[in-house]
Amino acid sequence: MNSDNRHTSVKENEARLAGLYEEYYDRIAHYVYVRIGNRAEAEDIAGEVFLKALKSLKSYRDKGIPMQGWLFRIAHNLVVDYLRRMTKRKTVPIDSLALPDADDPVDQAERNMEMARVTEAMKQLTEEQREVINLRFFGGLTSKEAGEVLRKSDGAVREMQRAAIEKLRGIMGAEC
Repeated sequence: MNSDNRHTSVKENEARLAGLYEEYYDRIAHYVYVRIGNRAEAEDIAGEVFLKALKSLKSYRDKGIPMQGWLFRIAHNLVVDYLRRMTKRKTVPIDSLALPDADDPVDQAERNMEMARVTEAMKQLTEEQREVINLRFFGGLTSKEAGEVLRKSDGAVREMQRAAIEKLRGIMGAEC
């Protein structure tokens, strides 16, 4: 590949990354927030995802992994690093898992209570099951994309998701 083609490819990837930032920043920030429970830290980490991606853009090769999966893989790795640092400190900051402001405070309170129940129930899942649920439902990835992030097959992700949902139904149903 000559220098002109390589330069064009980098420019095309930069343009793609800018578009992906617009499209995926909120999803990545939400995915990180669900994992770490601190909105400010989640936004910082989400920004770091795109900085790392920009720095690594020259070495990015589309090996069957779309940029979206690559970005979530970076987010996953940064979350793991963050949680390791917090574990070493023996403290993990936890915000309430409030959804965006509602017009009705009663609705907001009910959503907060339901989210707290789901959060508690998810603690009973394995780490892999929690990660699959987070990527699929909070990150909005397909099972194939989640598999690329977790380095698992599409079928393995679907099976972990099925088992996790079944377990959550049992836990949540028992609490009613």
